[in-house]
Amino acid sequence: MFKRIALASIALLFAFALTTIRTQAQETYLGEAHVDGGQDHDSIHVGKHDGRFRAIQLRVEGGEVFFERVVVHFHDGSHEELVIRDRIPSGGSTRAIDLPGNRRVIESVELWYGKARWEHRPKVALFGIR
Repeated sequence: MFKRIALASIALLFAFALTTIRTQAQETYLGEAHVDGGQDHDSIHVGKHDGRFRAIQLRVEGGEVFFERVVVHFHDGSHEELVIRDRIPSGGSTRAIDLPGNRRVIESVELWYGKARWEHRPKVALFGIR
């Protein structure tokens, strides 16, 4: 009986620790774009007021989007091209996409995606992870 209580306590403590670790990776909404079926790319302007980030995540609503790549432009004038090549369903998201190097201020993000015919224009939301 004592072993079961001890094991249950350890399991709850482990679950609490995992929850705490997840919440420490702060996500910040950085902006959004509505995907246009006639184009093959869009851009989300972020600006330097949002801070420095180690990763980004894209979330899709209103239709499936096939992302080819994203180009992250930083405030210091540098940029990183990140190959995605992944189909994200409506309601889905990319994994956390690490940004190489030190944390930097994101100026804007270019989204390059496959053209499609959507009934409604899907919305892509950009989140930064500190």
